Amino acid sequence: QARLVESGGGSVQAGGSLRLSCTASASDYRRYSLAWFRAAPGEEKEGVASNDRDGTTNYADSVKGRFTISKDSAKNTLDLQMNSLKPEDTAVYYCAADFLNRGSLYRWHYNYWGQGTQVTVSS
Repeated sequence: QARLVESGGGSVQAGGSLRLSCTASASDYRRYSLAWFRAAPGEEKEGVASNDRDGTTNYADSVKGRFTISKDSAKNTLDLQMNSLKPEDTAVYYCAADFLNRGSLYRWHYNYWGQGTQVTVSS
């Protein structure tokens, strides 16, 4: 069973930046697609960005040009650099793993989830 642990959430003013990290085991990190999702209060989880095991990335239109997903193989982490944050980016952010390595942003493709980390952007 994959174990994913997120860190790096917090509060920031609009226009600011935050960096999230998701730590996975070495085997999961190498074998699976990993992605970031988010869920605003009362909303379903939506895909933010994904990175498959070959390094191909995929972004939601709402974050293109502002967010960057990357892997740090030395630390087995999946990072999400979030710049130019907006109040509508406020949500709980989750890291997820897809055992079939599809690299999508569909939440039903993902098998395991972290516990989530809160990001709050004030105007």
